[in-house]
Amino acid sequence: MTLLSLLFLTVAVVATVKYVVRAPEPVTDNEDQQTQQDGTAEDSDAIQTISNGRERKSKYCYNILLYGVDNDAGGSDTNMLMRFDAVNKTVDIVSLPRDTLMSNGHKLNSSYNNGGTEKLRSNIEDMLGVPVDFYVSVDLKGFIALIDQIGGVEFDVPCDMDYDDPYQDLHIHFKAGLQKLNGQQAMEVVRFRHNNDNTGYGGRQDLGRIGTQQAFLKTVAQKLMKLENVPAMAETFLKYVKTDLTLGNLMWLANQALSMGGTDAISFATLPGDGSGWYKGMSVYALDPEQVLEMTNSMLNPYATDITADDQNILVP
Repeated sequence: MTLLSLLFLTVAVVATVKYVVRAPEPVTDNEDQQTQQDGTAEDSDAIQTISNGRERKSKYCYNILLYGVDNDAGGSDTNMLMRFDAVNKTVDIVSLPRDTLMSNGHKLNSSYNNGGTEKLRSNIEDMLGVPVDFYVSVDLKGFIALIDQIGGVEFDVPCDMDYDDPYQDLHIHFKAGLQKLNGQQAMEVVRFRHNNDNTGYGGRQDLGRIGTQQAFLKTVAQKLMKLENVPAMAETFLKYVKTDLTLGNLMWLANQALSMGGTDAISFATLPGDGSGWYKGMSVYALDPEQVLEMTNSMLNPYATDITADDQNILVP
């Protein structure tokens, strides 16, 4: 499963004398602009960058794809796109439902199976009309290890959970309420979609699960904000997490995250749509183009000008 952007905090403890702390560089149209910068976002908040022929708000506003790979099915079971704005000190995270109907007529979670990270990345860029500058990925084993490394998490399980999948050897059994979860238990809670009798989230299986994932990740972020928890995670992070960000980039992002004043700077949302949609005999999450456009501009757009409907490629069944 995907851990929150603030997992970047884990690498902040890696020996700073060995790695140069640098701001990441978004993909630009001009290679001359891609010299990495030191220091804080405030030092150069007026520096602007051109991507895809468009001026960006700032050199320090990034879109980062966060996704989790299901070890059994192999697809990206959890997908989130995060705008990390180091100038305005905000983090906006939008969950992309796994059954989201793509313009190619397939579901979003099939993208990773059909082309890995780059296919998933390009499909999201095509759908939303915004760049994906970097990615961070973790599988189920990594998720379990990361939660265990911080000593588990106190979490309010939102509903009774009773689900069994013998094919995946997945058995989820919890009572609603506040309880201490270890890595395995946390993995089970955030994967839960419905009970054996199809109750649980009141007909909102995927959206209910997304809400639980978002609440859990915010709880993890609150725990990570306590610096004494960070050192224990560095080795585990480096072992299980895949990313195209350098250690120096991650350390810079960690420093910026710490300066944001806590989890109040983090906003969560889910891409607007209808989970009861159908397309060519397939159950899909059908996006609402107008609402998606509005959310893209408010939470995911790194450009100085608004994204328009012509920039997005949304298939309506």
